[in-house]
Amino acid sequence: MKNEFIELEVVSSLDGSREKNLFFIPENIAAGGKVPLVVWLHTWSADRFNQVVQLELCRKRDWALLLPEFRGPNLVKNPRAQEACGSQLACQDIIDAVEFVKNNYPVDEKAVFLAGGSGGGHMSLVTGAYKPEMWRGVSSWCPITDVALWHRYYGKGNGYAPHMEACCGGAPGDSPEVDYQYSRRSPMSYLTKLAKVNLSVHHGRFDKSVPCIHTINLAVALNALAPEKFFFEIFDGGHEAKSECAFAWFDKILGSSGNTTQLTG
Repeated sequence: MKNEFIELEVVSSLDGSREKNLFFIPENIAAGGKVPLVVWLHTWSADRFNQVVQLELCRKRDWALLLPEFRGPNLVKNPRAQEACGSQLACQDIIDAVEFVKNNYPVDEKAVFLAGGSGGGHMSLVTGAYKPEMWRGVSSWCPITDVALWHRYYGKGNGYAPHMEACCGGAPGDSPEVDYQYSRRSPMSYLTKLAKVNLSVHHGRFDKSVPCIHTINLAVALNALAPEKFFFEIFDGGHEAKSECAFAWFDKILGSSGNTTQLTG
């Protein structure tokens, strides 16, 4: 499966670093034709290879797939941890990669979708807000929406807390600068921009890694802004991303999902 991907190095428009991405483009594209692009983001502790599983769903549709790395995992062991985790550099890496494939491959710029689960769900929200006009739809699964809240849930020295501290420069409350880093990396800080996104957010009711209150809080705050295209669900499950559901929603947006049944009475 990995052999079907092209390895791309895209130069960051912010700091000039060369950032790695995996890219799949269908072989048989009609002359002059263009294909939809799905950008699927890796999870909190992973790298660009983490979501190669999405290839089959793109291949069956003859769509392109982009898997950016955006400064690597949000872990203590990553020497660039402070450049990852929703930073401006990480968001721009994703934007730069999309622009690169749009400029060099037959990608339909009006059919670019963004998705991810867990840390990828968090990053899809932050990046969706970073450039709302780029995305035809954003599908986020079990996202962290408030990084400081997530830190409090795990507590110091437990679970993911040390990794959050590596990304943000300390624990919440350590300094105003550290608190600012937690805020700027949290989707809850970008509600006005997220209200402009065609957005679908999903969270498992029994999620033990990222409590579903993260999505509930986001939904309440976003609904107060009366967004035109915001959908969310708390499903009967745990910490998971249902790729088939995300792609079915993309199909629906592009008008290829068939008819639905309207209920009356």
